[in-house]
Amino acid sequence: MGIVKIGDELHEEIRRASTVMCRSINAQAEFWMKIGMLAEANPTLSFNDIVRMQLEAAQVGFVDVVAA
Repeated sequence: MGIVKIGDELHEEIRRASTVMCRSINAQAEFWMKIGMLAEANPTLSFNDIVRMQLEAAQVGFVDVVAA
């Protein structure tokens, strides 16, 4: 595990987002970094495409609420 220094303003944004998303501050920062990395590597994919791709890779089943 390493240490990443970030600005106070970004830290506050992560803290607020982590509360809403029920994640720890570290888990929220890691999520944003992972999604950002995947978005840079796959610029034609939307956020939803990236999340769906990650869920499928983890073999997580989900219900399509639009079709349900």
